[in-house]
Amino acid sequence: MSRLDVAVIGAGFIARTHIPAWIALGARIRIFSTDGQAALLAEEFGLTEAASLEEALDWAAVADICTPTPSHHDIALAAFEAGAHVLCEKPLALTPQHAQHMAEAAHKAGRLLYPGHVVRFFPAYVRLRDAVTSGALGRVAVARFTRAGRYPTWSSWFADPALSGGIVTDQMLHDIDIARWLFGEVASIHAAQRGNPTAPDGPVATGSATLTHESGVISQVLGAWGPPATPFRYTFHVAGSDGTLTHDSLAHPSLRVSGNLAAQGDGVPTGDFGEDPFATQIREFAAAFQGGPTPRASARDGVAAVRIAAAARQSAATGLAVTVDNTYPHPLVEENHR
Repeated sequence: MSRLDVAVIGAGFIARTHIPAWIALGARIRIFSTDGQAALLAEEFGLTEAASLEEALDWAAVADICTPTPSHHDIALAAFEAGAHVLCEKPLALTPQHAQHMAEAAHKAGRLLYPGHVVRFFPAYVRLRDAVTSGALGRVAVARFTRAGRYPTWSSWFADPALSGGIVTDQMLHDIDIARWLFGEVASIHAAQRGNPTAPDGPVATGSATLTHESGVISQVLGAWGPPATPFRYTFHVAGSDGTLTHDSLAHPSLRVSGNLAAQGDGVPTGDFGEDPFATQIREFAAAFQGGPTPRASARDGVAAVRIAAAARQSAATGLAVTVDNTYPHPLVEENHR
């Protein structure tokens, strides 16, 4: 793999998780942000700070967009105009229209656009997908995914649904994407979300969504943002005709298998899962940017996740199930992804 010139745009938590992965690949990094934090990360990691977005993009082969959601669309368009490929932190955009416009702009510019759907790179979910796609679980009927953590008070824009999309778009989108990755396109969704930014013990928000997939599988996604002491936790429970596969990131670090599948012994690995998923994600995207294999998360996946999240917000607002639009422009229809 040749050395990549990367413009990291933004200097918050996501930038901090991406930068070590780029450094490990030998990338030359220029960083820019509008919040005054780029200088700190530049000093900490030995990067070059850019004085403007244009300066950061001027020499870059790749733009890594790590900024708040409302800015993704315009930064991505500027990157494509400058001739750079784009890795964009999830969600691609706040609205389906902006997300699709980003994908179409990438195609028009002959550049690649990949969404930072990092949960696809968490080994527990990789092994779950292997079990589902190999048929080891038999015919899957139902699945449940949960995700919880502290309310993101470190940036005020998270608390404004007009900027973040609320818990559905910012947090639950991870598991909405996983459900679609495993079970195919979503035909309809019924969702609810609640929040109290002034709760006595700290702001809280919860959300739930029931997804009916075109394959017939029913999946449920539950999300929670809690007070500062809330531990980060994610779980899944997937039931098929030949067994169930469960995982709880706090209760046990590995997968638990039951039913007929359990009798197969080592049919599904259950050991320590190793590498940092952010590093795996960056390495896979970096290879694709340089002509390597197609990565496991595509622009179409990013657009689809935003569409489903938007349908979920509409459902939460109306109390009604909402049909999801699964038609895509020609360039996205032809996009190959695994």
